[in-house]
Order: sequence, then structure tokens, then C-alpha cells
Amino acid sequence: MYNITVVGSGYVGLVTGACLADFGNNVICVDNDAAKVERMKALELPFFEPGLPEIVERNFNEGRLEFSADLAGSIRRSKVVFITVGTPPRADGSADTSQIYAVAKVVAQNLDGYKLIVQKSTAPVGTARELYTWIRKWAKRGAEFDVASNPEFLREGSALETTMRPDRVVIGAESKKAIDILKKIHDPLFLIETPMVVTGLETAELIKYASNCFLATKITFINEMANLCEALGADVQMVAKGLGMDRRIGGKFLHAGPGYGGSCFPKDTHALSAFARKAKVKSSIVDAVIAANEHQMNLMVDKICAGIGAPRGKRVAVLGLSFKPNTDDLRAAPALHIIAGLKRRGVKVCAFDPVAMAKAEELPEMRGVTLGADPYDAARGAHAIAIVTEWNEFRGMDLAHLKRVMKKPVFADLRNIYNPDEVTAAGFTHIGVGKGRPAAAGKPARKAARKPA
Repeated sequence: MYNITVVGSGYVGLVTGACLADFGNNVICVDNDAAKVERMKALELPFFEPGLPEIVERNFNEGRLEFSADLAGSIRRSKVVFITVGTPPRADGSADTSQIYAVAKVVAQNLDGYKLIVQKSTAPVGTARELYTWIRKWAKRGAEFDVASNPEFLREGSALETTMRPDRVVIGAESKKAIDILKKIHDPLFLIETPMVVTGLETAELIKYASNCFLATKITFINEMANLCEALGADVQMVAKGLGMDRRIGGKFLHAGPGYGGSCFPKDTHALSAFARKAKVKSSIVDAVIAANEHQMNLMVDKICAGIGAPRGKRVAVLGLSFKPNTDDLRAAPALHIIAGLKRRGVKVCAFDPVAMAKAEELPEMRGVTLGADPYDAARGAHAIAIVTEWNEFRGMDLAHLKRVMKKPVFADLRNIYNPDEVTAAGFTHIGVGKGRPAAAGKPARKAARKPA
């Protein structure tokens, strides 16, 4: 059991702190927003994540988890300090690491014995090593400490499962003491035989970026195949099924849709591209993924507008605002990009999301957008509905009722969660992603361009 401070009570910090407390450690979650800290003490969490309120309440009531705005005092009470602050993108796509260094300075000034500083925020390769120099600059001569990299791989909407039962734990450290402490902290995971990768600082940091960029690439690849399917009369879901059966590839992240979003993939692809440029290394694939993802979201706007005809003055119901189900996270959500594109073309938008609407109301992108009480209310008088986030409650809608309340029955299923034949049978014009219409037997799907003689 260790006394641990987790600095930053955002998504990663709060989930990490709660799970480390559940492992039996004494954890202080620190945040510089005093009002937020008081709300967390009242067990009012700052974001939605299934199962998190229960684990926070249990560990808080049993005394293993506490919340504080006193960073210096919390550091002095702890042997291990996890840094989980934000690294937002700058205008050039590079990661802003200023919060990491601000925290590290306070840590350095409060070293009163050996401490392990664990850099968990996603930051450019080399950050952990630079922290050694930075902390020595501000610490007393002879201060004892280590810096380690312990990247997170949690998935929003299933954060507890991916933290308590992860695919792997990555430990980047250069002293036996640091490695032993991090292994001991993760002891409960040995019982479920979680693989541990113990490596150097830079390698651990790059594993995180490489993982996210590869997954973003996989999503973008199947989206490009979807666009090809539409041109050639193929079905992307069957293509993905056949592709995913190859064990070298696997079926995860092969679901065609409006593009990736969220707090990780957009930020991390841009950041990798930025530090690759700084290292004078080409990142051609990642750069192409960034451009293709932007194009995919624009294509969704084109699809919807083509379905409703002349768009100006028309009304579209957007179902789903969060970037994925089971979270209220709106960061880089495809829905916001699509809504902005529709608004630019003069479309009136009404939206509904099961949990993200309170946060959505505060965003400038949602200015002028009305919010429905439920999917049918959002669709009332609409010329089209667009399913952008695949929440479970959108999977079994009453299509007959939906058609009655709409002005024009256009059904843009941008997540392919409905059978196109069922939607068409209910009287809708169905728009999917990667659902090409095969040509009649004996005829090509599309005329080939005649080659010059």
C-alpha cells in the first residue's frame, strides 16, 4: 500500500485515482479548481462514466480516497505523485505541456525525502526525461527522486474495465526502485495475469502515441473502404467482417462511420505529427489519416444535404452529440463538426443526446441549435434525421412514429446500426455509410471511363 497523490481530476486523473484507491492505496486527487474539489467531496463528479460514481463513493467512504486543492501539502503526504493534467493542442498541433511542468515545479519544491514522479499525461516523447532536469532545477541539492512514464490506455465509456482489467501495463523507468514501486502499485493486476511491459522512458511514451495513431489509422482505413464500397456497389460491413477474420488484423475499430473524435485520437495524431516534424522525420501515414478524417466528416454533411435537397431553411435532427456512447465527452466530437457544416449551408438543427446536452448547451458550436426532449421531439418537423452517435436507445426506435412526426422521411444512419431494408420498408429514404447499391445482374456497377485510342 502506498500514499499516492494524483494531480489533475479530469477524466484520466479521477478514474486513475479511484482505481488506485480500489487497489488498496491511500489516494489524494488534487485539482486547482477549489469549487470542483468541493463538489467532488460531495460526490458530485465532473463527468459521466458508467460505474465511476459507485467506486468513488465506496473508496471515499472507506477513507482511501480524498479530494484536495492543496497540491504542496498532498505531495508532502505522498511517496508517489502521478501527473495527469491536460496537454491540449496548440495552434500548430503540438501538445501544450505547460501544466506538466507547472506541477513538476511544485513537486520539486516539496521534496522531503524520496519520491517517485509518474508522468501519466500523454506528452511528447522526451518529456519524462526533461522532467529530471526540470525537477533538479527547482529542488534542493541532493533531493532524491525518480521520474517514470506510465501511459494510460483507458477507453471512455468503459474506463473502469480498461483500468481494472487492462490489455497491458506499460512502465517506463530507469531505476530498479521506480520499477519495483510501480509493479507493487499494480500488484492486483498480476492476479489476472495482466502483461507488463517494462522499458525506457522514451519507448513508453511512444507506445502510447503509436497505439492511438494506429487505431485512428484503422478507423480511417475502413472509412475509406466505405467510400469505395459506395462507388462500387459493395457493403462495407461485410468487407469489415471478412477483413477482421484475419487474425493479423482483427475486427475491432473496423466500423465505418463519420470519423473519429474524442480527447485522444485527434490530439495525439496531431501531436505525433508535430514532434515527428521537429525530429525531421516524415509521418506521412499519420498526416494522411488526419486529412482523411476531416474529409470523412465533411462527406457526412454532403450526404445529409443530398438527402434533403436544397438545404437552406430545411431542418435536420441530429441524434447523438458525444463523440461515442456512454460518455458526455464532446471534445472533437464528429457531431459538432457535422452540425457546424449543416449550419453553414443554412440548415436548422435540432439535437438530442441522452447525457451530453447540458455540456453541449455551453459550447459556441451549438449556438442556434435547439435541443429536443427525446429522439422523437428532436425529429418533429425535420426533413431528415442523422444518427451520429450509436447510443443504444437509438437502436430500437419506433420507425412508424418517427415517420409520422417528420416532415420528410430521410434516415441518415451514419453509424450503420439499422438494417437498410427495414428502414426502407418503413417508408424512409435510407442513407448509410459504405452501403453501395449493387448494379443489376450482368451490368457493371459504374461505367468505366473509355480509354483514349
